[in-house]
Amino acid sequence: MSSLDPLFRPRSVAVIGASTDPAKIGGRPVAYLLRAGYAGRILPVNPNAPEVQGLPAFASLDAVPGEVDLAVVTVPAAAVPAAIEACIRKRVRAVVMFSAGYAETGEAGRAAQAALVARCREGGIRLLGPNALGLMNPGDGVYATFSASLHASWPKPGRVAIATQSGAVGTWCFTLLADRGAGISHLVTTGNEGDVDVAACIDWLADDPATGVILTYLEGARDGARLLAALEKCRARGKPVVAMKVGTSEVGAAATESHTGTLAGADAGYAAAFQAAGAWRAGSLAEAADIAAACTAGPLPRGRSVGIVTISGGAGAFLADAAAAQGFDVPALPEEAQAELRAVISFAGTRNPVDTTAQVANEKDAFGRMLEIMLRHGRFDMLVGFLAFLAENPARLDPALPALKRARQAWPLVPFLFGMRAPVATRAMLLQMGIAGFDDPNQAMQAATALAWLGEQQDRRLPGLPSPAPRALPDGPLDEAACRALLSEAGLPFAPSYVAHSAEEACDAAAALGWPVVLKVLSPNLAHKSEAGGVRLDLCDAAGLRAAWDSMLAEVRERAPQARVNGALVSPMLRGGVEVVLGMTRDPVFGPLLMFGLGGVFVEVLRDVGFRLAPLTRDAALDLIRSVKGFPLLDGARGRPKVDLGAIADALVALSRFAEAHPEAAGVEVNPFLALPEGGFGLDAVILRATG
Repeated sequence: MSSLDPLFRPRSVAVIGASTDPAKIGGRPVAYLLRAGYAGRILPVNPNAPEVQGLPAFASLDAVPGEVDLAVVTVPAAAVPAAIEACIRKRVRAVVMFSAGYAETGEAGRAAQAALVARCREGGIRLLGPNALGLMNPGDGVYATFSASLHASWPKPGRVAIATQSGAVGTWCFTLLADRGAGISHLVTTGNEGDVDVAACIDWLADDPATGVILTYLEGARDGARLLAALEKCRARGKPVVAMKVGTSEVGAAATESHTGTLAGADAGYAAAFQAAGAWRAGSLAEAADIAAACTAGPLPRGRSVGIVTISGGAGAFLADAAAAQGFDVPALPEEAQAELRAVISFAGTRNPVDTTAQVANEKDAFGRMLEIMLRHGRFDMLVGFLAFLAENPARLDPALPALKRARQAWPLVPFLFGMRAPVATRAMLLQMGIAGFDDPNQAMQAATALAWLGEQQDRRLPGLPSPAPRALPDGPLDEAACRALLSEAGLPFAPSYVAHSAEEACDAAAALGWPVVLKVLSPNLAHKSEAGGVRLDLCDAAGLRAAWDSMLAEVRERAPQARVNGALVSPMLRGGVEVVLGMTRDPVFGPLLMFGLGGVFVEVLRDVGFRLAPLTRDAALDLIRSVKGFPLLDGARGRPKVDLGAIADALVALSRFAEAHPEAAGVEVNPFLALPEGGFGLDAVILRATG
C-alpha cells in the first residue's frame, strides 16, 4: 500500500495507550483531537479506564467496532509488539509511533526496529516513526502528536506544509510561520524513519490540494533518488520547496585522496540535489520561515525587475544596493511617472527607489496613489518596500489598506514584500491580502532573491538522459597513462603524451612532440605526483631531460619508497590559457557528483569550485562553469582572451557519462585542464577505484 492518505487524512483515529490525563503523552492526542473538533471517530484504547476524557474507551483494539484508519501508539517499547499485532489483526492502515528505544539507542535497538518495520510491512501498515513526534493536519482537525508546543500556540490552517526529521525543529518552524502570519496545511515529523521518510511525505504533499509550499528540514537521506524525485514532483506541480539541511557524515577514505572528494565533503551532494531539483536551501530556520511565508502571498515571479518603495530615503538606498548585489534590475521610472509622483508629493524621490517620505502620514491617500502610479508605469516583477512603523499604527495603516488591496488585485502576479513592524494579527491580515511582511528590509530583499530563483526554476526539469551501460574498469592499479586512455575513450581531450621507460626513450618522445616538454613519473600509487617530487617542467633539450630523469626518480624513491614506478610520461609544455580542474566524486546518497573549479594545483587553497549531479547536460555544465567566483577570468576579464567555455562543458559532460558508466570509479580528477581560446586539454588524470 503506497498511499499515505490514511496517515494524513484518517477517517478514524485509535490512540493505543490513551490516558485520562490530557497532560500526559498518551492523553495529548485525545485532548488535541477533541479541541480541534475532529469530525472522524476518536477511539481511546485503555484496558484500565472505561472512559477517557469524556469518550468511551476500549479495553483493546480488538474491541473497537468498525474500521480504523490510523492508530497512534503511545505505549513503551516493551508493549509495542503486541500493539502492532493488534493493529495487523484490525487491518489498521497506518501507525504513528511515539515509542522510543529503537535505532536511536544502538545495535540492539536497530535490530528491534528492523523487525518492527518488517512486521508492519507484512501487515500492510505504513509506519511513521518510531520515536516520532507525530503529525498535524489543522484543516481536517487531525492531531496525532504529543507536542507540548500546542499548549502555547495552536496552529491555524494555511498553505505551508512542514516535513521534518526533527520534531522539535518542526514545531519551532510552525511557530515561526505563525509569527509571520502564515498557517500550515500539515506538519509531519518522521523520527527514526523506519518506514515513512521525509521524501515520502514530500511526495504526498506534492499532490495535496491544501499545500502550496513545503518547508523541509533534513539531517540526512537514505535514498537520494527518492528525495530527488519527490522534489522534482513538487516543481512539476508548481509547489516551491524551502529546505534546511544540517549534519555531516564520512564520505569514504578513497575520496579524500583527491581534491574533489576533499572539497565535496559530506554536504556538496545535498547542495547539488537542491539546486538540480529547484529547492531553495535556507541558511537558517528564520530564513526558511520568511521565504515559505512569502511564497504563500502569490505566484512566484518570472523575472528580476524590482520596484522599491519606501518612506525613508536611507532605506531606499540600502535596498537598491542589496538589489544590485543580488543581480536584480532596478529600472528607473519613465519621466511621465516621475512627474505624476511629484504631483502627489513634490519633494518625493521618484526615480526608483521611490521615496514617498514621511509626508504620507499626513496625507491619507498619498501612499496608495504613489504605489498605483509606480506599478502602472514600472511593469515590475516584484515590489520590495520599507514601511517602518506604518503597519503598527492602525490610524496610519487603515487609510492605506484600500489602496493596498486595489494594488494587490490589479497586479496579482507581482509579489509585495515589505520590511515593517507589525503585530502578528496584522501580518496575517496582510499576508491574506498577498503582502508578506518582514522584520527587516534586508530580509525582504533576501526573500525576493529566493522567490526570483524559485521562479526561474519552475520551467526546468531534471535531465531524463538514458544511463549508459555499466562497464568495468581494467583490473589492477591505474597509472596516469591508463587513466588518460580511459577518459580519452569517453571523450575527454588530453594533450598528446608518450610513455618512456628510460631517459633515451624520453628524449625520443620529446623530439617527436617538440621542445619544451614536461616529465612526470608514472605510478599507480601517486595521486599527487608533485608532492612526491615526480614532476619536472619546461625541459628544453636532451641534456636537461636526462638530468631531470635521474633527479626525479631519485627524489620519488626517497619521498615515496613504497610507490611502484612504471617509467615516466612525456608531454608538451603548453602555455597560455587558464588552468581549471574537472572532477567527480561518488556521493554516498546521490551518486556521481561533478566538480568544476579554478586553481590547478592550488584548487584546495582557492576553494573556488561548484558541484552538480550526474547526468550533466551541456547547459547544466555551462551553468556550473559560470557559478564559480573566478568565472570572469574565463570570460575575458581585464583584457584577457576568453576561453572556449563549450570545450570545458563538453569535457564535463563526457566526464559525467564516464562516471555513470563506471560505478567502480569512486573519484576522477582531471587537474589541471588547460582551458584555451579554442578547445582545451587535460594535462593530468587520476581515477580512484572504490574500496570495499
